[in-house]
Amino acid sequence: MVKRSVFVSIAVLCGVARASGQSAHHMTLEDLRHLRLPDVVLESATPVAPDLQKNPHAAAYVEVKGVIGGNIRFELLLLETWNGRFVMGGGGGFVGTVQNSASYSVNSGYATVGTDTGHEWQPGYMAGWAFDNLEAQLNFGYLAVHRTAEVAKALIRSYYGADAAYCYFTGCSRGGGQAMMESQRYPNDFDGIVAGAPAFDWPGLAANAVAMEKALYPDPGHLDQTALDKEALRKLQQAILDQCDALDGLKDGVVQDPPSAHFDLSKVPGLTDEQRKAIEAIYAGSHNDKGPIYPGFTPGAECDPEQWILWIVGPSPGLAKDHAPDLLFAFGTQIFKYLVFNNPDWNYSTYDFSNFAGETRLAASFLDATNVNLDGLKARKGKLIIWHGWADPALPPQGTIDYYRQLQTRDPKASEYCRLFMVPGCLHCGGGPGASDVDWLSVIVEWVEHGAAPDRVIASKSDHGKIEMKRPLYSYPTTVIYKGSGDPASADSFVAKRAPGTAH
Repeated sequence: MVKRSVFVSIAVLCGVARASGQSAHHMTLEDLRHLRLPDVVLESATPVAPDLQKNPHAAAYVEVKGVIGGNIRFELLLLETWNGRFVMGGGGGFVGTVQNSASYSVNSGYATVGTDTGHEWQPGYMAGWAFDNLEAQLNFGYLAVHRTAEVAKALIRSYYGADAAYCYFTGCSRGGGQAMMESQRYPNDFDGIVAGAPAFDWPGLAANAVAMEKALYPDPGHLDQTALDKEALRKLQQAILDQCDALDGLKDGVVQDPPSAHFDLSKVPGLTDEQRKAIEAIYAGSHNDKGPIYPGFTPGAECDPEQWILWIVGPSPGLAKDHAPDLLFAFGTQIFKYLVFNNPDWNYSTYDFSNFAGETRLAASFLDATNVNLDGLKARKGKLIIWHGWADPALPPQGTIDYYRQLQTRDPKASEYCRLFMVPGCLHCGGGPGASDVDWLSVIVEWVEHGAAPDRVIASKSDHGKIEMKRPLYSYPTTVIYKGSGDPASADSFVAKRAPGTAH
């Protein structure tokens, strides 16, 4: 029988356990392997020794693998030296493999878990797993994350002999949508939630993608070329920087606030009429005779040609084998085929959006996290941070801003439990010309555990581990401008620029 090393009770050592006086409990690996939970099969519990040569801060932990409800696979990491906290990490795309964007937190003392959301990955960003499978759709939409969180908490309770003092969720893209879903459907699951670049309106995002693809690839039989080649995108990128970069007082390749830049597409030299129309379609978003469905990409946000080709424009050589010129084409058409219409033969080129609301109502009921009623989160004193990169080529940032504005309209005191941060020059979930690296987990911990509401956080940009620059980020709608002097790589050289009508 393999024994775990004796733990010092976290409740006694750190005073973080909620149940004061909780006695120490030392479950052995053998006991853990034989633990029985309803509708849960534990497949393995394996000790993992730290590789201190690769990471001197690596921690020892036990990796627990299991299946919930016959389909929802998960992996839970249980620390040898636990800090009394639990964090769940989200996944990306259609998930389909066990993914945990917070797995790094194990080296900081957190117990952490991830899930595949109840189905197996399919190549080519495909969603065929959802065909005629309502259970898989519901698990992916909202149930799998909640059930995994509940099972992880039960295992933590059994293993350590105490509940986690605080529970967190952090994710980006699909994981950001999962985060928002948790804040709305299951506000008691987590004390603090971080939603990055959230995919929270799936039919809307699919409509946006299809509207663009109808303009870029009107003939589904010819997906090998489009009007917007790399040279046209370079011209667009340069024009954006020429028109908008210096408006924050510093010409540094980063547009601080694209909506205020008033980018003029008509002044971009060297584009054909066909290319201008294609760019206009990317900026226009989707709509029907009843009005807008989902906003397009923001004029004035940096155009990274390589990223635009991969996500928006195509054709991307790596996706050719999957009959999809770009990632948004793949995701948009797959969502409509398998999560909306349950029809693999659905044709994007003939869809007109006229009955969009009715046709997507069922899918929206389990996929969307668009509810601005966060009373449950507010009542339990939970906190939510939403962040989004202005240069995101995958998910239009304006959709996230629209959600936050609607939340504030419903509850003028929403900033007491929810803050939005827009990140200049940030691509999808990170990268780009701006400073986009933020330790969001530490930020949410400070807010939840110490009441330090984040008005200002510091983002950094690094190259091979060396920090190149830092920038302050203020909660929306405040942006920053350069002081006019000082080191441009220092966050101290920038000051807040508040939107008209906001408090100082």
